[in-house]
Amino acid sequence: MTGERDLQKLLSGMRPELNPGRYVFSPVEGGVPSGITPVVTVAEQEGLTLVARLDEADAAGLAYDYVAAWITLRVHSALEAVGLTAAVARELADAGLSCNVVAGFHHDHLFVPYEHAHQAVAVLESLARRSG
Repeated sequence: MTGERDLQKLLSGMRPELNPGRYVFSPVEGGVPSGITPVVTVAEQEGLTLVARLDEADAAGLAYDYVAAWITLRVHSALEAVGLTAAVARELADAGLSCNVVAGFHHDHLFVPYEHAHQAVAVLESLARRSG
């Protein structure tokens, strides 16, 4: 179950996959509201942040100001791998795209502006080809 550590292999094998839907970052108090199945939760000193589907957030009346697309890098990166986040963020930044990164045990997940989702995937696919 050990993930890949070699940056070259990670970049060339990352296979960015665009997940369906629109996602939002919403601060909540008192836990996860009924009807919300978050894809990410982050506990901060200021409170709990949920990343959830836009339609669920709207139905629950949650506040948000950023609508994102969710891209999964389909390569099993080791949590101690060095450079993947930096390389991906740099490539997207050079294309003028914001990127919010979340690392799971098996994959890294990127949240980019929804309206630029396909551009972000193309940028990442180009990076993977050039790294191979």
